[in-house]
Amino acid sequence: MTRTPENDPELVFGRPDSARRINKLMAAWTGDIAFVLDRLQRLNASDSSGKFTGRLDMMRVGVFGHSLGGAQAAQFCQEDSRCKAGIDVDGAPLGSVIQSGIRQPFMFLLSDQIHSSDPEARKVRADIQSIYDRLPVNGRLRLAIRGANHFLFSDDGALLKSHIVLRMLRMFGVVGIDGRRQLAVTTYCVHSFFDAYLKGARVSRFNVSPRLYPEIEVLE
Repeated sequence: MTRTPENDPELVFGRPDSARRINKLMAAWTGDIAFVLDRLQRLNASDSSGKFTGRLDMMRVGVFGHSLGGAQAAQFCQEDSRCKAGIDVDGAPLGSVIQSGIRQPFMFLLSDQIHSSDPEARKVRADIQSIYDRLPVNGRLRLAIRGANHFLFSDDGALLKSHIVLRMLRMFGVVGIDGRRQLAVTTYCVHSFFDAYLKGARVSRFNVSPRLYPEIEVLE
């Protein structure tokens, strides 16, 4: 979202100048992430309270986000080498990363909508493919969760308690998996990927879909 001088919110997307606005938004968010890392580095070097000094491993920074946050994670990893591994959780890529690619290990974790045949979904797939093709072969992963819905990756959506709303969503094919189950599968994927590429755990793309999580689909 953005705001006009009159303080009325309006969507960034779908406007004639949307590309310029999106680039401005991405630059601001990239700056926010960089600012946080700058502050953490200072605290790690010298914290007057002594709570953080020497306690933060700034050589093992992972960046991930959902939706626009996922797109931002990809863009930040492309721009800032302090990102050692990243994850885009069901976010449509935006910004220069689509053309420039990423050098660090990176994972795309997607919902069922990635299989849609509509023009928007086809463009998202093409943009993801453009980034994926440039990723290190031994540090890339593209997964989908069968039945997953874009909005159930968040706690607000996954913990929706209205059974009436959930039944209606399932009736219209919007939800194909229990929200808590989707969160559990997502947690497993994110945890495993970062353990592999930030902690050196022996986790490969060939064992990310155990019997415990049959919903995980490895996309080639």
